[in-house]
Amino acid sequence: MSAVSAEAVPARAAAEPGGDANAGADAGVREAAPLAARARLLPALAAVYRAQLSRARVARIPLLFVATFQSIGIMVMMRGVVDGGSEARAVVAGASVLVVAFVALNLLAQYFGQLRASGGLDHYATLPVPPAAVVLGAAGAYASFTVPGTIVTAVVGSMLFGLPMMHLWVLLAVIPLSGAALAGLGAALGLLAPRPELATLCGQLGMSAALLLGVLPPERMPAPVQFARDLLPSTYGVEALAHSFDTHTDWLAVGINLGVCAAVGVVSLAAATWAYRKAAVQ
Repeated sequence: MSAVSAEAVPARAAAEPGGDANAGADAGVREAAPLAARARLLPALAAVYRAQLSRARVARIPLLFVATFQSIGIMVMMRGVVDGGSEARAVVAGASVLVVAFVALNLLAQYFGQLRASGGLDHYATLPVPPAAVVLGAAGAYASFTVPGTIVTAVVGSMLFGLPMMHLWVLLAVIPLSGAALAGLGAALGLLAPRPELATLCGQLGMSAALLLGVLPPERMPAPVQFARDLLPSTYGVEALAHSFDTHTDWLAVGINLGVCAAVGVVSLAAATWAYRKAAVQ
């Protein structure tokens, strides 16, 4: 009897006009829970960085090998043309920063181009993370892979051309600043390219520009090419590293070039963040 009564109560309540039917409907449609607060920049940046670092770890060994082997091979070829002096310093500095360009500019442009084409940006758009955290996290993860290859290239180049290695600690500033400038440019190219093939093409062209304008001694370039070299973000990292090879290092020149590289990095990362917002809403 009690079981029948328990089952009949809801039925009677729903059948009674003006009774608890409306209350049941109101109970079914509950008030939407408030959305979670948007994550702060630094915690979100750290989370994206760790996720991207673990994702790209599979390709770490071949990536480092290709980028480093390419730069060392270029220095070996230039050894037959350049003997020493300022030209040797330019070659070693340009080849070292080329490792950063290969990853931060070329591969990051391809990554964001494929991410946009595959709809991966929609996943990040649903997360409560700032757009700057996505761009900076991915850029930082890819740039992190360049550290061993850049150091190995600089050491091998210094031994190959007989350059002093006492100031190679300048790489601790050159790698992140050049990486930020080139990564922002690569991310912007990948996000703005309408197709992944164009993103790959832009990344390859950018790396070729870093190769031709960064590794070749600027003294042998015509004036228009030297002007184009000044527009390349990695040039200032190359100049800073090249000055550190001098016997009497001009630290003012090193600081100025690093400052310009940092300013260009801020601008390029801001442009990449804007490109991410634009691509995410399309």
